[in-house]
Amino acid sequence: MESTKVVFLGHSTGEVQLFTDDVKVGKMNIALTKGRLTVFHTEVSPEYEGRGFAKLLLNQLVSYAKENDLRIIPLCAYVNTQFRRYPAEYDDVWLKDWHQ
Repeated sequence: MESTKVVFLGHSTGEVQLFTDDVKVGKMNIALTKGRLTVFHTEVSPEYEGRGFAKLLLNQLVSYAKENDLRIIPLCAYVNTQFRRYPAEYDDVWLKDWHQ
């Protein structure tokens, strides 16, 4: 069974972690600063690829952002692609003008 959680490892850096049967099989590297949740990288262990696990990580990231009134800066290629592919789904958490 899969489970996800957000864990902060330092003052502002952390991970969205994915476990299956108590084994960590995926993560997103994140940082929290001034109401902004930056996601840098999504990674799923090769033997678990193709099972929709990256989407589970993304769902947890978005849920966390909504629960904590945060906006997401999608520097991660996977997250950026999903945000651009389904903009209406992520519009309320996507910080589109972050570089300005």
